[in-house]
Amino acid sequence: MNNYIKLIKRMKSIIPTHIKPKFKNEKDLLNWNQKKGLLSSQSIQKKNNKKKIKKILKNSGIKKLYINCTFKNYNIYNIGQKKVLNFSKKYAKNFNKKFSNFIFSGSPGTGKNHLATAIGKYLILNKKKILIITIAELMSEIKKTFNKNNTLTESCLINKLIKIDLLIIDEIGIQQKSQYEKIIMHQIIDRRSSSKKSTGILSNLNYNNLYKLLGERIIDRLKLGNSSWLNFNWKSYRSNITE
Repeated sequence: MNNYIKLIKRMKSIIPTHIKPKFKNEKDLLNWNQKKGLLSSQSIQKKNNKKKIKKILKNSGIKKLYINCTFKNYNIYNIGQKKVLNFSKKYAKNFNKKFSNFIFSGSPGTGKNHLATAIGKYLILNKKKILIITIAELMSEIKKTFNKNNTLTESCLINKLIKIDLLIIDEIGIQQKSQYEKIIMHQIIDRRSSSKKSTGILSNLNYNNLYKLLGERIIDRLKLGNSSWLNFNWKSYRSNITE
């Protein structure tokens, strides 16, 4: 600090009198340094937070196609879309207040993933752990645990899935129907419901077909709490996704 003071005094001796120095004394210099240090610290923190959010988004399972999807860029063309948008906003906002599952049912491209992603991103910003995974990806991860060289067991993987704040399982109904898949689905949804962990289901199937596919036990678990079934019964929404 003394070197700075000496430098200031030296500068004063050579600077023209009509030019006013930025610092009049040691206190002014100290305050300036503290302010600059605080701004620098805030800038670094902001950059670190952006990197952290980017990493969390990458691990959340959100696909590149939907990474920019938010509540704001969900375009409304009919009353049904307004209804599902309002539900999704309310669901995300009240997530901490109550345990509730949801099912988004409708044809491909009707905006199910858009709003599921918007819910997920909102929760991530509020420090919640979310995962969006297709049933095919889920079963693939389960089957990897069968490898004797894999240190992660089926039980450990399911335990990890139970701890996630919101698990969204996509493409229910596209996979081949098998008893093993139904057992895995029941284990995950049953244990998550028992732990009051919310689960979201995205499917192209209507109620009757989804009921036949998953079975009464799984559907009953999904109905626990303040759960909702939303029908996306309109034309393809994909052309409305903002890149």
